[in-house]
Amino acid sequence: MKKRILFLAAILVSSFASAQAVQQGTVTMGPAYANQAFFKFSNPTANNVYPHSSWDLAFYRKSSFSFATRINDAKGIEIYQVSNNISNWATVDVSTAAQSSWTRLYNSDTVWTEGALEQGTATYGWGEYNPANHHVTGSIIFVLKYPNGTYKKFKMDDFFAGYTFTYSTWNGTAWGADQTQVVSNTSNPNNIFNYFSLETNAPVIAEPASADWDLIFTKFTTDYPMGGSTTKYQVTGALHHPDVKVAKNNEPGGVMNTANLNFATAINTIGYDWKTFTGSTYTIDGNKAYYVKLANGSVYRVVFTSFVGSSTGVITFNYQDVTASLGTESFEDKISFGIYPNPSLDKKINLIYDLKENMDTKNKVSIYSMTGAKVFETAIDNTQGFYNKEINLSSLGSGIYILNLEAGNNVITKKVILK
Repeated sequence: MKKRILFLAAILVSSFASAQAVQQGTVTMGPAYANQAFFKFSNPTANNVYPHSSWDLAFYRKSSFSFATRINDAKGIEIYQVSNNISNWATVDVSTAAQSSWTRLYNSDTVWTEGALEQGTATYGWGEYNPANHHVTGSIIFVLKYPNGTYKKFKMDDFFAGYTFTYSTWNGTAWGADQTQVVSNTSNPNNIFNYFSLETNAPVIAEPASADWDLIFTKFTTDYPMGGSTTKYQVTGALHHPDVKVAKNNEPGGVMNTANLNFATAINTIGYDWKTFTGSTYTIDGNKAYYVKLANGSVYRVVFTSFVGSSTGVITFNYQDVTASLGTESFEDKISFGIYPNPSLDKKINLIYDLKENMDTKNKVSIYSMTGAKVFETAIDNTQGFYNKEINLSSLGSGIYILNLEAGNNVITKKVILK
């Protein structure tokens, strides 16, 4: 059965892939990768570049009930948990001997909402829930260590629709005066994070509006393979927007093949390993293609073409909108699904889907206009097996529609073009 669905997918690829226009994308991180550069496929010339040096902490602001605090490791800042007793605040010791007991913490490179502070040993990383007022109250002391040898102790005091925190700077012999700040979630309502500089004691804008980017090219820390195991190591590469999914695909000879894409939410799915350092220059793996699926259902195929390195930080890649060319999509190996023909000249389409297991809930296909109105809905089988179902959409006008397949807890979205 799987061979049949892959065969149909191959027909789709050969029929429509050549019709897509390939464009070149370029981002510039600057010498020594000094900047984080944001890229949006629908507005590739936007100059959304922000210096790494401008901020120290990023505070997730999209929810009054969900928090995350990320350290700016791209700036070279290291963060350590030094005590789980907040009463030790006044006596934090930065001597070499004391540092041997510190625990270094890292941002997650797979989920935006798991910052370094959430890796602390408290129930909520840096604090505990207070049932009396429904706040989270800080219980962990951290120290930020800067590349120039500066130390800053830091504690989160409170979270409730925003962040209250206190920090102090080591002057070489003693801690300076405490600085307490509040970063409200209502600030910068179009952004995902609010940023703050402990060095200037001020908030910072360090990202464009959420709707204005799909990928960010930056430095980040990851589990890097080394000597048969992995170690934490800083790399340069691409992370994706939280509303984006990416499928990584090996395509020998650079030949497009969308027969069996597995879209993942891990923000490092593109990551860093599309390039290899040879000792003097970087080589690009032209067999690696990345399919970037946006929240509106559009899918772009990305293939990297060059990486200059730290001299300029210039990265180039080819990209094309392949939404209408997609054959089948596989969701967690539970269902493969495709549409043909697409575009449809007679407003009839065939749904081809292969269920790997029985589903507990009813499956359905819904079609929406580009304005969001539901214009068609039909149930489909929920028992294991291969199916080919024709749908007559002759009652709909010519144009572009969004088709949603709901199978259990899974949702797959595709564009459908009716001529």
